[in-house]
Order: sequence, then structure tokens, then C-alpha cells
Amino acid sequence: MAAADQALWWTLAAGAGCNDAAPTVQDGRPAVVGDPTEGAMLVAARKAGVGLDGWRRTATVPFTAGRRYMATLHVDRDRRQTAVLVKGAVERVLELCAAQMRTDGATEPLDRESARRAADHLADEGMRVLAVASLAVDGGFQLDEGALPGTLTFTGLQAMLDPPRPSAIAAVRACREAGISVKMITGDHVATAAAIATRLGLVDAPAHRPVGALLTGAALDALPDLEYPDAVERASVFARVSPEQKLRLVEALQARDHVVAMTGDGVNDAPALRQADIGVAMGRGGTDVAKDAADMVLTDDDFGTVEAAVEEGRGVFDNLTKFIVWTLPTNMAEGLIILVAILLGTALPILPTQILWINMTTAVALGLMLAFEPREPGTMARPPRDPGRPLLTAALVQRILLVSALLVGGAWWLFQYELGAGATLAEARTAAVNAFVAVEVLYLLSCRTLVGPARRVGLFSNRWIVVGITVQVIGQLALTYLPAMNQLFQTAPISGHTWLRVLALAVAAWVVVAVDKRLRPGVL
Repeated sequence: MAAADQALWWTLAAGAGCNDAAPTVQDGRPAVVGDPTEGAMLVAARKAGVGLDGWRRTATVPFTAGRRYMATLHVDRDRRQTAVLVKGAVERVLELCAAQMRTDGATEPLDRESARRAADHLADEGMRVLAVASLAVDGGFQLDEGALPGTLTFTGLQAMLDPPRPSAIAAVRACREAGISVKMITGDHVATAAAIATRLGLVDAPAHRPVGALLTGAALDALPDLEYPDAVERASVFARVSPEQKLRLVEALQARDHVVAMTGDGVNDAPALRQADIGVAMGRGGTDVAKDAADMVLTDDDFGTVEAAVEEGRGVFDNLTKFIVWTLPTNMAEGLIILVAILLGTALPILPTQILWINMTTAVALGLMLAFEPREPGTMARPPRDPGRPLLTAALVQRILLVSALLVGGAWWLFQYELGAGATLAEARTAAVNAFVAVEVLYLLSCRTLVGPARRVGLFSNRWIVVGITVQVIGQLALTYLPAMNQLFQTAPISGHTWLRVLALAVAAWVVVAVDKRLRPGVL
């Protein structure tokens, strides 16, 4: 079919010849290195049996954002034919053409309106549309962009459908629910951008689309400086934009104190990737320049990975906060209980060696287990965290002080109670040490979620918590009843009644923290 239709043959041939992509083999399978659009044009020509194998490229006018087309000069093997091949944005290529090719290879006056209507129809279907043109020249022709306007013959359009992945649609929805604004910046035709953005859920259908949701590069240039930031914040799609405009968009959003993550794959994306707070390059189809400019590289070129990274990052930050909120009260209470004893001139309720034991064992057996805590339900339903917000909010600081006071007061009370009940100094200290650890164990369960009751995450959703508590209990029993541990840490066996008081104290502290969480939810 391509051989019988000269316009179709030249359209496919020009797409394959005016092209910097190259075929290769990856993992034993055919693949293409280079721009995905050029790769698709190369594959389409080869599948149709069209190629310029007997031709040699002798000159090139490279594609630039300002030029918006690429031109190449080709000479056949016998030097009997020389041709200029051009591909680029539809409106730009049509400006260079004076005629169009018929199926029999003859030319006729160019019908620009028909070509534009055909391109708009394809773009409305979400296709990326490029126009292709050619020009037969003599052997002495010197390729120069100044010689092209008004000389080319329009041969046809090539359209590529690159539908959004289901994972990308789901990721955009998840990001919007998380309060993350997603914007599309593309050099494609505005109709193509609008169709893809509608499928992604970035903008509503045209009948319900608010004014200003979609802006072109020309519209951006026409905006007064004072209106620019507001317009950029309102819009969700930017089409036909230049590299300079991409950079300015990032800067405008940053000026509004937004944390900007920018994805890109081309050389033209490098300035914006470098300027963004987080530059994300594509690992498969991205250029080396884009990868070097970016902060991270996606090996699967999937926007869903960005959303997954945000979710994972929120989970890691939550677990870090939980560990800090859990461990600070212990360290603070250990120092306070010794300070209070020194100020009052009484015996130390807990010895320094016993404090060392508490720190060494609980940090590993209990605190470390919070690192394996799974993400809480609704992690992506929370709004983004203000970067200027301190790690420990006022509510968390108050909770840390509350638990510290419970540890100091509870351990001090139990120490004095045991002494008054006739216990030895070693037994009273052992009771205080076990009270410290028991409160930490139940407080650890409370810290598994900072925004609600502990039951919302389930006891066995993190099996390492159970393992850590078991190890800590065994350690406390050894500290209390093994003679070698008694001698090393100056502890002594305690009775069952003392253990009941230890557990009662821990439960009481746990209840107080639970009431505090209920009164002041949402501390994250």
C-alpha cells in the first residue's frame, strides 16, 4: 500500500529519515534508542517496508524549541537524487510548505485548512501529531533554514497515541487526594494536551472546565507579570511551552512557597529539572543530560512510581517521628529522676548502670522495631506537611513532657512505696527500673500511631514489635532474677505483688496517654 501511494511512502520515509532514533537490541528483544516519538516513526516505516537504506544523510538542521521542526538533507547511493526531509509541529511545517503531494506523486496547491482540520481531529483524540514535508533538490543544494520557507511539499501527517497508563491515572488521583497539585507541562498541541489531561483526571471535560485551567505558551507570554503567578497556580495544563517557559513556571511556583517536583526526559527539560526542588528524570527514555540535571531517576518511567515514593516517604517520616516521640521521654525522665534525687538529697531511685541497661536494651528491642512499622491507613489522605513546620509540633512536645512526668512520678512513687513497705534499696530500685521499662512498652504500642487509638493499626500488623517486646520482657526477668545480673546491676528479685504494682503503673500511664490522644488528635 505504501509503495502505491507516493504521499504515504514519502510521509513514512521522511519520518524515518529525518530522525535521530536508532534500532537496537535489549535483553534479546528489538528496541529503539532515542526519543520515543522518533522511535515510533522509525518502527512505523519499517513495518510498512519503507526506508532510506540507499540514502545517506549529509546535513541536518536540528530541532529546537524556537524552530519547532527538524530538517535533513539526503543523497542516494548513486547521487542521482537529493532530497530535503522535514518533520515538526503542524503549524510550523505548514508555514514552510507551498504545495502538497497527491497519491500519484504529483503536487497541487496546499490546502492548509484541510491539513489543520485533520491535525486538530487527531489531536482531539489525544494523539501527538507531526507534519512531514519533503523537497527534491539538485546535488549542489546547501541545507539552510533560511532557504526552506515556501519551498517544501507537504506529504502528510503522522500521529502517535501514547495513552496514559492506568497506574498514572490512579497516581494522579492519589496525589490530588493527598493535597498534591499535579500539573502537565508539554510541548504538544493544546488539543492533544487537553485530551490526555482529561483522561488523567487533571482537568474536567470541556463543558465543565473552568477558565484558565489550560494555558498555552503564547498565553503565558501574554500575561502581565503581576497576573502570572495566579494564572500559573490556577492552571493544570500548559501546552506548546518552551524550555524557558518551563523554567519560569517552576520559579513562579517556588515563589509561592510550593515544593516543586519536576519530571522530564529531554535536553530541553534540564534547566527546569535543575531548578526544581526535586528533579525527576526518566531512566529508560530520558537523555543523559536530563539524568545528570535531575536529583533522582525513574528506572521504569512510570509516574505511579513518583506517587509511591511520596507515600513511602510519608511512612518513613512518620516512623522517624514516632521513634523520637517514644525515646525522648525516657531520656528526659532518666535525667530528671537523678536530678530530683540529688536536689532532695535522697537515695537514687535508679542507678547510672541501670539507666545504661534501660538505654541499651530498649533502644534495640523496642525503639528499633518502629522502623518496621507499616504505613498507617490514610497516609495519602493527609495534606502535605509544611516544610517550615518543626519536626516536633507543640502537641508532640506536650506529650513528651507528659510521658516524662509520668515516668518520673511513677518510678519515684513506686521506689518510695517499696521502701516504705520494707523492701531493700536494691529491691526498690529494681521495681523502679521495671516500672520504667513497663511504661515504655505500653507507650511504644501507643506510639505506633500518633493520630488515633492504637487499635487502629492492629497488634500484629508489625510482628517485630511483638518480637521486641518478648525480648525485652526476657531481659527484664534476667535482670531481676539472675544472680549474675543482680551483682552486675545491683538489682534484686521482687515479689508478685510488686510486679502487679509495676503493671498497674504502666497501665495507668497508658490510659493517660490515650486520653491525651483523644483530646488532641491529629498531632502529625
